[in-house]
Amino acid sequence: MIDELLQDAESRMQGAVNALQADLDSFRTGRASPALLDRLVVEIYGSPLKLNQLAGVSVPEPQQLLIKPYDASSVSAIERAIQKSDLGLTPNSDGKLIRLNIPPLTEERRRELAKQVGKRVEESKVSIRNVRRDVQNDFRDMKSEKMISEDEEKAAHESLQKLTDKMVANGEAVGKKKESELLQL
Repeated sequence: MIDELLQDAESRMQGAVNALQADLDSFRTGRASPALLDRLVVEIYGSPLKLNQLAGVSVPEPQQLLIKPYDASSVSAIERAIQKSDLGLTPNSDGKLIRLNIPPLTEERRRELAKQVGKRVEESKVSIRNVRRDVQNDFRDMKSEKMISEDEEKAAHESLQKLTDKMVANGEAVGKKKESELLQL
């Protein structure tokens, strides 16, 4: 029973780290990455669709993204979605393809993004700690219902704390890697 709770906690904590990684992948670092457009939603045919459902995205050059719509009639809708987004990029279209040139980031913008990375890492830590709190409550309930002994509860808490520390460190490592990418000139 304790092992099952610990496994569940590990998978939920890993989910928080994975969500952090996915979130940070969408940050613009001055280099072209298809992940920049992962969260972009395009309003087309009266319904919102993710860009990756409407077009293929490739990186022909280090500072450029190439968007190839599956349907040529969706080019203008994709352009509008990019312009409305918070990416700060201007699409260049020839009617069939859309090119996004990724300008180098200013020093000020790099620092601003690094602060946002720090905030996201902190949110991830809070999520991990919330999982820990929930599982600790489960351990206490099990002890109060005489399902486990006090020693088993203490050992379970120690295992949970080690797991929490490991996952927090993983989240911090993901954040540090992204920060160094951002601050690199």
